[in-house]
Amino acid sequence: MLEDLSASDAKPDSEIEAVLAHLLGEDPTGARMAAAIRRTFDMLLDGQHTGRFRWEQLHKTEKTHCGTLVEINLQREFNFLDGQILDYAIAGVEVDCKYSQKLADWMIPPEAIGRLLLGLWASDQAGRWSAGLVRADEENLTPAENRDAKRRLSSHGRKAIRWIFKDAPLQENVLLRLPQEDIDAIFGLSSGQKRINELFRRAQGRRISRSAVATVAMQEDYMKRVRGNGGARTALRNEGIVIFGQYTNHVQAAEELGLPTPGPGEFVSARLARRRPDHRDARWVELDGEHWVVAANSDPVERGPLLPNIG
Repeated sequence: MLEDLSASDAKPDSEIEAVLAHLLGEDPTGARMAAAIRRTFDMLLDGQHTGRFRWEQLHKTEKTHCGTLVEINLQREFNFLDGQILDYAIAGVEVDCKYSQKLADWMIPPEAIGRLLLGLWASDQAGRWSAGLVRADEENLTPAENRDAKRRLSSHGRKAIRWIFKDAPLQENVLLRLPQEDIDAIFGLSSGQKRINELFRRAQGRRISRSAVATVAMQEDYMKRVRGNGGARTALRNEGIVIFGQYTNHVQAAEELGLPTPGPGEFVSARLARRRPDHRDARWVELDGEHWVVAANSDPVERGPLLPNIG
């Protein structure tokens, strides 16, 4: 979500304008920045090897390392040059990258005083993130709080932030949205394949990311567990459940059915039923030579259609 970039107390600042223009030129919707933050959370959780999917499951040292990983992943994504003093050089301007779990609660070191900050906040639980620019002038800072002389933004400084994106959506971690009884049912199963099947059975109509699949499978070949030829698509077909992927014709079919459309690296599962006269008001799609609708609870379970070849 692109935010109103005006800040009521902000003074004209040519360096902020230059950095802002560069960032919006590279990432007008914020999709790339959001993806870098999503990667950071997924790297820290390392669900494929640990089964973790909540921030609270991280060790204290891992949480402390989050800001460094955000900085690294943004630099990888945008290929920012190294700054001579601070983290980056963007549009020829020294910029320090700061991340915090609380909005605008960044710790600002002495070397950044008077310079630009690219400040970020994100919450996996809330599924939101923000990014803004602010100059770390004395008038925008609190007094030093500790021996290393780090400071925070004052109330005046918070008002001076030029938000680039504020409270924008972060790719959802579906495991944070499921009831505890569903989580227990999924992770209580003995094999990766059974856990994957249960995930797609219980998280119907939601976008399921590749990282969520890896977390549930906890296996190196986790993507194999989704496909046909013995994977979840094969196992769930007799229950009428199909799994749409990121492919163009899958996305189109999901859209025609009124389902969320899977993005890159995402899946959406749903139980389907053959279209009958009492489905006259339901959205439908032609699959495997027949018309199908998203099944209601009252619809009988029937073998689902084969999805079209990848295209």
